[in-house]
Amino acid sequence: MATLNIKNFDDRLYDQLKRRAQEHHRSMAQEVSHILEAVIRGAPSASLLELEGLGREFWRQEDAAVHVARERDSWT
Repeated sequence: MATLNIKNFDDRLYDQLKRRAQEHHRSMAQEVSHILEAVIRGAPSASLLELEGLGREFWRQEDAAVHVARERDSWT
């Protein structure tokens, strides 16, 4: 397996990567490999159009106009 060295890596980005690796219970090398593989292999990106109707079951008994009015009233 090949080795990859990265020079002049931004410290803040390194810290974010380290936290992300910890959150996913991976080593830094595993996390970098995982991210690169997802990007290079073309991890499927979600289209906004795929979200149409998402969560509609939560709104079946809620009138949208009433909800919006109630939200606006809560701002003042």
